Amino acid sequence: MKIICIGRNYAKHIEELANEKPESPVVFLKPDSAILPRKNPFFIPPFSNDVHYEVEVLIKINKVGKHIDAKFAHKYYDEIGLGIDFTARDVQANCKEKGLPWEKAKAFDGSAVVGEFYPKEDFDLENLQFQLYKNDEIVQYGNTNAMLWKTDELISYVSQYFTLKKGDIIFTGTPAGVGKVVENDNLKGVIAGKEAFNIRVK
Repeated sequence: MKIICIGRNYAKHIEELANEKPESPVVFLKPDSAILPRKNPFFIPPFSNDVHYEVEVLIKINKVGKHIDAKFAHKYYDEIGLGIDFTARDVQANCKEKGLPWEKAKAFDGSAVVGEFYPKEDFDLENLQFQLYKNDEIVQYGNTNAMLWKTDELISYVSQYFTLKKGDIIFTGTPAGVGKVVENDNLKGVIAGKEAFNIRVK
């Protein structure tokens, strides 16, 4: 399986990092080794002093598809989840300065938290609220109604470049409020009132 991530899909997050608003979805990949094993803590990697959390709605692909029309995209997933795209912001900034790819900052081992998945029928996908709690305080609050590109549009767009396969996961972008994690932080993700993950930072 592969992890396909979408960057810059919420306007306020673009503003907080002073990035340019893209004309089309920003796409990057994480390897399967990036998935943080269930019940494991997240260990801050030794090569970064500025790892940020980014909470995101996840889509799990349920069948093979290529060149998918947006109007048929809803047939390619039946589960929704929540996760974290951990980012070594200092490493990313250094790579961007030099015009280099920034997989080192985004795709390192343990950088993808994949929480519980739920049937998509449980949710209003156009108006889906989600939150990230850091030490019991809300640090990120998002709603899918603020996405620049909606779920079905993302599936259609990504499938023009990559064949989607059963088990692939799409990270759909993060809202504003990203920030640094430190040792002993507790991070809890909630989607439509359901707890999707709860992890400790080491």
